[in-house]
Amino acid sequence: MHNLGQTRSVRKQSHLLHTPDTFIRTQLPGSEKTVVVVHVSPALGAAFTQYTAEFETGGVLGPALGQRFVYVLEGQVEVEADGESHNLCKDGYIYLPEGVQHTCRSTNGARAAVIEKRYVSVAGAKPPEVLVGHEPDVAGQPLKGDEDLLVRGLLPDTFAFDFAVNTMTYQPGTALSMVEIHVMEHGLLMLEGGGVYKLDESWYPVTAGDFIWMAPYCPQWFGALGKTPAKYLIYKDWNRHPLG
Repeated sequence: MHNLGQTRSVRKQSHLLHTPDTFIRTQLPGSEKTVVVVHVSPALGAAFTQYTAEFETGGVLGPALGQRFVYVLEGQVEVEADGESHNLCKDGYIYLPEGVQHTCRSTNGARAAVIEKRYVSVAGAKPPEVLVGHEPDVAGQPLKGDEDLLVRGLLPDTFAFDFAVNTMTYQPGTALSMVEIHVMEHGLLMLEGGGVYKLDESWYPVTAGDFIWMAPYCPQWFGALGKTPAKYLIYKDWNRHPLG
């Protein structure tokens, strides 16, 4: 049935809500049997790119432009980097520094969230190396003491990294304790459950599969609704001087 122009997707100056009904798939140079849904890029004003890669059987993702972070959503992804092979299953992830030659492929098909960003160096900090992890193995930390809102930091909290990627898990009815306004921008992919997001002066119902971009200083707040936990994967730039 024709949707008569209806969608939950919204594009504003300070934020974007990108819902699956509006996803358009395209290819990246060097990719084979793999398409991507580009959620945000510098074309929108962001300082990073985030997309979902959809691998067919035997699919290969093209080269990165900058640092690359890969988080497996479904299936398995094999990454070869620095002479080592890493097999990532669901919720597995890998950080690949800028300039590291690597290949990402899937033998049986997969979906993965991919973040790319040019590296911003800082005096006194050695650039990071390849890092591999599995999100469920990372200990959750209560946000501001709230045991019903757990944050899992997937990258080390050091000045070597110029961005962070976390997961945040909300028990039903849990919400951020404040409206946040800050210099960092965000890329957010809803993984499970749903709730309501406040962005600027607008309120949006969100659910698994939705993507949100938040520009610097965009007022933001989230509350989880429903009978199951809400969980999202969230990027932010940090650890660098704002004039840098």
